[in-house]
Amino acid sequence: IGTDRNKLSLKTQGEVPYGKNPESAEVQFLYKRMISRFFDAQLGIRHDIYPNPDRTYLALGVQGLAPQWFEIDGTIFVSHKGKASLRFEAEYDVLLTQKLILSPNLELNVAFEDDKAIDLGSGLAKMEMGLRLRYHINRDIAPYIGVNWDRKFGETADLARAEHEDASEVSLVIGLRLSF
Repeated sequence: IGTDRNKLSLKTQGEVPYGKNPESAEVQFLYKRMISRFFDAQLGIRHDIYPNPDRTYLALGVQGLAPQWFEIDGTIFVSHKGKASLRFEAEYDVLLTQKLILSPNLELNVAFEDDKAIDLGSGLAKMEMGLRLRYHINRDIAPYIGVNWDRKFGETADLARAEHEDASEVSLVIGLRLSF
C-alpha cells in the first residue's frame, strides 16, 4: 500500500509438511522508502509464529532490482531476545511466455549467535535453493509450483541431527503470489 516513494508491505511465508504440523511460519510488516531508482530501504517487524517458542524481530534491510535484473532482498533481524541474524535472498525471472515465468532463487540465513531455543547455531545456518514455475492469471495473481533444496550447516545441522531430522531435504512447493 502506498506510492513509489513510501509504502507499507506485508510479507508472509511458511512451511507445512504434508500431513504434519507447520515447521515454520512468519509475518513481516514493513515500511519501505525509496532510496534510489531501483532500491527501497525497509524497516519493520517480523513475527515468527512457528517454531515454538515464537519470536518477534526488528527488521532492517534493502530490497530492489540489481544489475542484470536480479531481485535481491537483504535484511538484518534482531529478536526481542537480542539475537541477531541476516537473511539474503536473490531471484531471477526467466520469461518463457508473457504469462509463464521460471524463477530460480537462493536464500541464505546467517545467525550471529546461537539461539538453542529455536535450534539455531551461529554462522551460516541454512541455505535454500529453488526453482519455481508461475503462471500470471493477471498482473496481481500468480499461482506457482516448484522444487526446493534446503541445507542446514554447522551447529544448526548438528542440532537438527540431534532431533533426528535431516540436515538436507528436497521438497515440492506450491503457492500463490499476490500483488496489490
